[in-house]
Amino acid sequence: MQMGMVGLGRMGGNMTKRLEQDGHDVKTYDHGGRGTAGSLAELVEQLDAPRAVWLMIPAGDPTEQAVDELLGLLAEGDVIVDGGNSNFRDSQRRAAKAGEHGIGYVDAGVSGGIWGLEIGYCLMVGGEDDAVARIRPACETLAPKDGFAHVGPSGAGHYVKMVHNGIEYGLMQAYAEGFELMYHSEFPLDLREISGIWRYGSVVRSWLLELLHEAFEQQGSRLEEIEGYVEDSGEGRWTITEAIDTAVPTPVIAAALFARFSSRRDINFAAKVAAALRNQFGGHAVRAVEEAKAHPDPR
Repeated sequence: MQMGMVGLGRMGGNMTKRLEQDGHDVKTYDHGGRGTAGSLAELVEQLDAPRAVWLMIPAGDPTEQAVDELLGLLAEGDVIVDGGNSNFRDSQRRAAKAGEHGIGYVDAGVSGGIWGLEIGYCLMVGGEDDAVARIRPACETLAPKDGFAHVGPSGAGHYVKMVHNGIEYGLMQAYAEGFELMYHSEFPLDLREISGIWRYGSVVRSWLLELLHEAFEQQGSRLEEIEGYVEDSGEGRWTITEAIDTAVPTPVIAAALFARFSSRRDINFAAKVAAALRNQFGGHAVRAVEEAKAHPDPR
């Protein structure tokens, strides 16, 4: 099929290559000047009606602006696909707005990262049946076997992707805590070796574990070259907000998100408060800043 791809970053660029390798005709636009088109208007002109335009750009204002511009360029019967990590409420709102123009709107949760070009992308798609049917050939190319599903109406695709990423937070944190415990063990453990053997036959084996083993192979078992600073891209926060709104307990995901917050603090003021309180009510010793610098963690 013919499709327009907006955004040629790590995801969009590789998705374009995968589509083209399977014979799809992909016209492209990227704000960095790459692509077959120099603007969204030019991209739309390069496509035959009925058109399909897939967005792989950051959520929030970039997606909002692109959708608004496309609604003024596309025609009734065309389809917009948002493959970024948008909030599902925004996707529902945009789908309703697109519907007023007779334009289909599909929210596609995409997972696969930089490995998707080779092994495919898991696709969680939301939208009206006819709009999803239009882009099904592209979805079947992008996804590995059994890795694509039309999960529900508008918003459902990004909702499922939101929960997917919330689970990812929890899984990553569990691995992180377990390996930190082994890092501080009294035993001379080779974390690279342990992550390697856990890939075979263990109940905790997973693709994330395979990626961790790759990191140890590249960086060494102590990961000396990596700073312990962990960002979050929003989906974990949205997952917890939805859990609060629906009164569904998600303590593991919440704890994983808060652990990411903690990783970004050079000074843990909460720990200072706790130490000061212990000193005040119990006379417990307080470790001075100079002492901490003089006796750092030997690991």
